[in-house]
Amino acid sequence: MAVTTRMLGRSGIEVSALGMGCWTIGGPWAEGTQPLGWGAVDDEESVRAVRRALDLGVTFFDTADTYGAGHSERVLGRALAGRRDEAVIATKWGYTFDERSRQATGEDASPAYLRRAVVDSLRRLDTDRIDLYQLHLGDLPLPRVEALVGTCEELVADGLVRAYGWSTDRADRAAGFAQAAPHATAIQHSLSVLRDAPVMLAACDKHDLASVNRGPLAMGLLTGKYTNGSTLPRDDVRGVAPGWLEWFRSGRPAPEWLRRVTAVRGALTADGRTLVQGALGWLWARSDRTVPIPGCRTVAQVEENAAALRLGPLTPDHFAEVERQLAALRTAALRDADRPHWPLPPVPAARP
Repeated sequence: MAVTTRMLGRSGIEVSALGMGCWTIGGPWAEGTQPLGWGAVDDEESVRAVRRALDLGVTFFDTADTYGAGHSERVLGRALAGRRDEAVIATKWGYTFDERSRQATGEDASPAYLRRAVVDSLRRLDTDRIDLYQLHLGDLPLPRVEALVGTCEELVADGLVRAYGWSTDRADRAAGFAQAAPHATAIQHSLSVLRDAPVMLAACDKHDLASVNRGPLAMGLLTGKYTNGSTLPRDDVRGVAPGWLEWFRSGRPAPEWLRRVTAVRGALTADGRTLVQGALGWLWARSDRTVPIPGCRTVAQVEENAAALRLGPLTPDHFAEVERQLAALRTAALRDADRPHWPLPPVPAARP
């Protein structure tokens, strides 16, 4: 059954059930010598991809001011020129950067920086409002987050922001944030068929928050195009993977995660879907609050992802089979390197 739209938590904002992640269109930027982008990018193709997504019913676009040191926001704003009212824009603040050198420079959780950051994002996006403004610092202690709520509420009152949220994988802090923040409406967190997040989803249910799914395709592993022999270029964040990136190591797909992709491939594609479409269908079947935001750089990627909207959630039988496969894998005698990930993996950092 097709699924086309979902409500963005308690905001009253309707979005497409599938979003487009815009980290990948930001192009190169780095923290010292550590790449944080996905390598070179074709801005013209990025613009075409965003516009094609709109044509296919994808209305939710998620970016961050730090992606490409402002470049992703500028490209997204250009792509939405003349079509702004068709789109729901989500962006983030909290990490600092230098636009000229395209270097990450740290973080700033002060109310004063929040006010500067929103003005800068509005300028780069060439818009008069941000639909969902998300704190990007996932590990920030809750009292420091609560200290930002008053400023966020002022931005809502001023019409610069419609609703706000937090990109974090810590369910207890997300729940506290929701209780303290009247216009908080979404939590962006890691969720995919390879990494469930039952505690976070329960918090979203309890507090009427949207679950915006970061990494729904495991940074490309669930496209099926990577093998044990694949290598990523060194200008790609996956090619020199930092500690918070779990799917790749030393420029190669992590073998334990590739085995899990193999384990669920059959069930995800049993009804004729591609692996990508099956992985997205699992997310929609998992919860009626999920809004996956797979990254896209090309029109072809957008078209494959958007086709999943017509297919909708996995059927109950297919969903149950995927869960059976994963349960068997979780209880198998895995080698020592696998053990930390199952059944309760460590909470990932929320840098993306």
